[in-house]
Amino acid sequence: MYQPVALFIGLRYMRGRASDRFGRFVSWLSTIGITLGVMALVTVLSVMNGFEKDLENNILGLMPQALVTSPQGSVNPQQLPASEVQKLQGVTRVAPLTTGD
Repeated sequence: MYQPVALFIGLRYMRGRASDRFGRFVSWLSTIGITLGVMALVTVLSVMNGFEKDLENNILGLMPQALVTSPQGSVNPQQLPASEVQKLQGVTRVAPLTTGD
C-alpha cells in the first residue's frame, strides 16, 4: 500500500510509544490546535468574502444608470430642472451626482 512520507511520519508520532505519554499528549494537543485554527480561518475568510460581495453590490447599486452631460462636461442641476427630466419616459428617479477627479 502506498503511503506518503509526510503521512507516515505524522501517523508515527501520533501513535507514539506507550512510555512516551507526554509526547503523544503534546502531539494530539498541537493537532487539535492546528485543526481549530484552520477551521476558524476558513470561516472568517468565508464571512469576509460574503461581506465584500454584499458591500460591492450595495455600492454599485448606488451608481447612476445614466449621466446627463453637456459638451463642456458637466451640467449644473439648476440649468436642467429635475421636473423636466422626470417627465421623460422610463425615468423613475432624478438625483444630482457629485464626483471628484
